[in-house]
Amino acid sequence: MKDTGWMRMVAVATGTLLLLGGCSSTQNKPTPENFKSALNTYFANRSECLFPSAPQFPYEVSPSASAKADQKRMDALMNAELVKRKADESIHVYIYSLTPAGERATPRFCYGHREVTSIDNFTPPEKVNGFLQTKVDYHYTVTEVAVWARTKEVQNAFPDLAKAIQGNATGQITMANAGAGWQVPE
Repeated sequence: MKDTGWMRMVAVATGTLLLLGGCSSTQNKPTPENFKSALNTYFANRSECLFPSAPQFPYEVSPSASAKADQKRMDALMNAELVKRKADESIHVYIYSLTPAGERATPRFCYGHREVTSIDNFTPPEKVNGFLQTKVDYHYTVTEVAVWARTKEVQNAFPDLAKAIQGNATGQITMANAGAGWQVPE
C-alpha cells in the first residue's frame, strides 16, 4: 500500500514534466509565430527613439551647408515645441535648449514601442557557441506613438520614424535558443 502512494507521486511528477517539456519544445521550434512572439516581448520594454545616444543640451548647430541636416532635425523638434532656438551671432551658431515638453521627451526623444507585424524570412538555425542561432527578417510598426512624433515636420526630418509609424519598416535581428525558447541575445 505504501508503494501505491509513492508510485502515484512519481506518475504525477512524470506527467507534469512531460507537460512542461511539451510546452517548452513548442517554444523551441523555429516558427514565425515563435519569433514574432519573442520579438514582441523583447521590444515591449524597449522604446524607439530618434537618437541612439542622448544629445547634450544646450545643443549647438552651425548654420552652414554642412550642418543642414542637423539643423533640419533640430528645427523640426523646435516646431514640435520640444526645443527652442536662439542665435549667437558672435560665434555663428544656433543654440537649442529644451522646453518643458522636451524635458519630458528626453534623453533620446523616445516616441513609442516597436511591434512586429510579420516574420518575412529566417535563416536555418545553426549552432554558434553552443546555442542555436538564426537571423530573422521582419516588418514592424510603432505603437503608443507620441503626439509630437506624428507631426509632418518631425517625420520629414526623421524619415526612419515616418516609415516605422506608417507600418512599412523592416528589421533584421539575430535570435538564439538555449532550450528555453527563442530570445534576442544581449
